[in-house]
Amino acid sequence: MTLNCKGELIDLSTPKVMGILNLTPDSFYDGGKYKNEASILSQVEKMIKDGATFIDMGAYSSRPGAEHIPEATEMKRMLPIVELILDNFPTALISIDTFRSKLASACLERGAAMINDISAGNLDPKMFDTVAQFQVPYIMMHLKGTPQSMQKEAHYDNLIKDLLFYFSQKMHEATSKRINDVIIDPGFGFAKTTAQNYTLLNHLDMFQSLEVPILIGLSRKSMIYKILQSSPQEALNGTTALHTVALLKGANILRAHDVKEAAECIALVETLKANAL
Repeated sequence: MTLNCKGELIDLSTPKVMGILNLTPDSFYDGGKYKNEASILSQVEKMIKDGATFIDMGAYSSRPGAEHIPEATEMKRMLPIVELILDNFPTALISIDTFRSKLASACLERGAAMINDISAGNLDPKMFDTVAQFQVPYIMMHLKGTPQSMQKEAHYDNLIKDLLFYFSQKMHEATSKRINDVIIDPGFGFAKTTAQNYTLLNHLDMFQSLEVPILIGLSRKSMIYKILQSSPQEALNGTTALHTVALLKGANILRAHDVKEAAECIALVETLKANAL
């Protein structure tokens, strides 16, 4: 299983880490942390050294109830930083976390390598055509409603079957648009209760039937710190525990704030698998 990123084939037979770089002032864990060029470049350098294959940049907070911001604000936050990072790290594989096709196009024109869309095209009907035009990998996440409304949308006839059907439909649409590299993200925390998140993790291996890479976004989320009665800042150990479960159930990419710890988790799980009788 491989991804074609700017002509480089990324082999996912060994899982990879996607480091998170939030450019928003209100993200649930690290909002407002990276306010200037020096802090941004330092963090990107650290993530690459720690083992990140991809850097996922987001300028629109999708935490529950986050403020909806205009496209112009998202563009203003994102575009200069894409240029800054690629000027300093020209081989970096940047993923753009956006549901807006205009921003996706502008970032891809500047050298970004893939698109990470929380809405899988539902919030912008032009997104599939944009991804197809640039022939880049496309991460499609499961989301019902919007970040502003999703907490009211956690109703399913059968959670796993509903998500499998959702992704089957989306993959058919992507194939019809000639999008070659699709990655699915089941969307932990998006229109799902804490209990539903754990049901989803329990049955993550069922999504291997779709025969595409699976990306997992569990890092420091409320499904961890609510159970532990702690906070996002104290949720690294819990994140590592659930990353281990996700890897054992077939996750191919860990989207994480803490790259070094995620990479170590992959190394240990891969060693465990290699020494199975």
